[in-house]
Amino acid sequence: MQHRPIRRQRLYGVAAATVVGALCLTACGRGGASDARPSETRNSRIDCAETGKIAGSGSTAQQNAMKHWMREYETACPGVQIRYAPIGSGGGVAQFLRGATAFGGTDTPLSEEEFEYSRDVCPGSTAIDLPMVGGPVAIGYNIDGVDRLVLDASTVARIFDSEITKWNDPEIQRLNPGVRLPATEITAVHRSDDSGTTQNLNAYLAEAASKDWPYEKQKAWQAKGGHSAAGSDGVVSTMLTTDGSIGYFELSFAEAEGLSTVRLDTGAPEPVVVSAQTASAGIAAAEVSGNGNDVTLKFDYRTKAPGAYPIVLVTYEIVCAGGTPSDVLPALRSFLTYTASEEGQKDLARIHYAPLPPNVAARVRQVVSTLS
Repeated sequence: MQHRPIRRQRLYGVAAATVVGALCLTACGRGGASDARPSETRNSRIDCAETGKIAGSGSTAQQNAMKHWMREYETACPGVQIRYAPIGSGGGVAQFLRGATAFGGTDTPLSEEEFEYSRDVCPGSTAIDLPMVGGPVAIGYNIDGVDRLVLDASTVARIFDSEITKWNDPEIQRLNPGVRLPATEITAVHRSDDSGTTQNLNAYLAEAASKDWPYEKQKAWQAKGGHSAAGSDGVVSTMLTTDGSIGYFELSFAEAEGLSTVRLDTGAPEPVVVSAQTASAGIAAAEVSGNGNDVTLKFDYRTKAPGAYPIVLVTYEIVCAGGTPSDVLPALRSFLTYTASEEGQKDLARIHYAPLPPNVAARVRQVVSTLS
């Protein structure tokens, strides 16, 4: 961070438009909704706030889940308006710490430095991480004539670091006996923006292929060569028009565009297919950590458990434990209670996300109820 964040009270009053335009004007104006009371809607089990405007931004990993949640919630709770800008985890954290949004979406927990900065936007309190949706980071490819591809952590690392440059490289062929691989040049596509998806891929490669991946677990891309694109949708768009390409993104993007995905050789008896179910197996084994009301998960990227996909992420919603403006708080609590509820989590697998383990979801709902 290069600048200390501006206090939330000031930005809510005068400067939001310069940060996120109409998005933040929707959420940041004080509109007399401080007396909003939850009321059960007739056609839903969602416990609605009567009115409110909420702005959020950040992770593209949760973009499709957020679209689903916003549609379902606003249908049941027409008095509340929600806007979410999928600008990447780095942007979402930065906007939240400037007081421009009521919540930020990030695929990695806040750093200690970011926690300290949050004291300026959470008067008398700090921000906390709330895990909300899980999913696999799929490695997709577009190779003419190839509809099945197995890679391991080492080959993935060397491909993205420009050490393996052709698809018929002996190391790739070894993992794919019987598959005719062309001599096509590999075009590796990575994120140009700071991204929690990138950080999770970095974390996987740093642990599972430490000899081949000397880079830190950061949101910024560090490896050599390749092509870059903004957002997961940008990576997918580049790959769709590039034969011989490989990239990484959330599974929902691959499914939406019909991109083939890599099976990972993890050392398990069979290569692991990426799916919501195999990601859930990885998330369920995660260690729950964090201090106080901060809830974070720690993954085992080197798992060899059958059917457990190792490149998983959880998107966290960053909120103030205390100090949220009174005209935003009721709607924010209501919306986050819904997203962490059984109702909010039940359809996630259908749109290629992994629901939170029930014990984690229950903990998140309990923490949301204490937000002030």
